[in-house]
Amino acid sequence: MGERIDIPTLDGGDSFSAYLARPAGAPKAAIIVIQEIFGVNPGIRAKCDAWAEAGYLAVAPDLFWRIERDIVLDPDVEDEMKRAFGYIGQFDPDLGVLDIEATIRAARAGVDGGKVGIVGFCLGGRMAFLAAARTDIDASVGYYGGGIDKLLGGAHAIAKPLLLHFAELDHFITAEVVADIRSVLDTNGHVTIHEYAGVDHGFATTSGKRRSEEAAQLADGRSATFFAEHLK
Repeated sequence: MGERIDIPTLDGGDSFSAYLARPAGAPKAAIIVIQEIFGVNPGIRAKCDAWAEAGYLAVAPDLFWRIERDIVLDPDVEDEMKRAFGYIGQFDPDLGVLDIEATIRAARAGVDGGKVGIVGFCLGGRMAFLAAARTDIDASVGYYGGGIDKLLGGAHAIAKPLLLHFAELDHFITAEVVADIRSVLDTNGHVTIHEYAGVDHGFATTSGKRRSEEAAQLADGRSATFFAEHLK
C-alpha cells in the first residue's frame, strides 16, 4: 500500500525520506505518524497502512535522518534495542520539530489544504506534544511520550486538541511523572489524558513482546474517535 517519498526541509537545503500510505478514495484528512527510537520500521509503516485503510493520507517521516538515514530497528532484538538507545542523545528535538513542520506542509498539500493530525509513540509521543505546542497541527495524539514533564513550560501554547496515553506500569515514565504532567495539563481544556492499568511502556506497538492487546485496542479506538471528531 505504501511508498517512499522525499520531503524537502523547510529551508529547502536538503530532504528526508518518509513512508506514505494513501487511502483507496479521496482522503478525509492527513495523519502524520511519528516513530519510536527504532526508526520507520515495519510497525510504524503498519500504523500508516491502518490509518490509510481508515480513509486518511498517512505519512511517517524519518526523524533520525540527521543522525543516520533510514534506520530500521527491531525492539525485540537486544542488540538493536541497545543501538536505538544510542541515538537518543544524538537527536535534536528542536530540529525534529522543524522536520515535523515540513511534513505538515507536505501532508496538508496532499489533502488540498485540509486538516492534519499527528500521532507519535515513545519519542514520537514527546514530539507529538511538541507539535501541539509549537506548530499549526490540527490535532495531536501521544502514546507514552517520555520527557513531556520537562517540556511543560510550553504547555500554555497548546490551543488545539491533544490526547495523551500513558501506561500505569511504565518503567520509563513513572506514576509520579504522569501526576506532574496532569498537574499542569489537566487545567487545559484542549488536553485529554488516559492511563492504562497493568501495562508497561510500548503497550500499543503493532506487534511483538511489548504489545498488550486489550489496552492497545482501547487506546487505538480512542485515538480513532479523537481524529474522527477533530479532523473532520
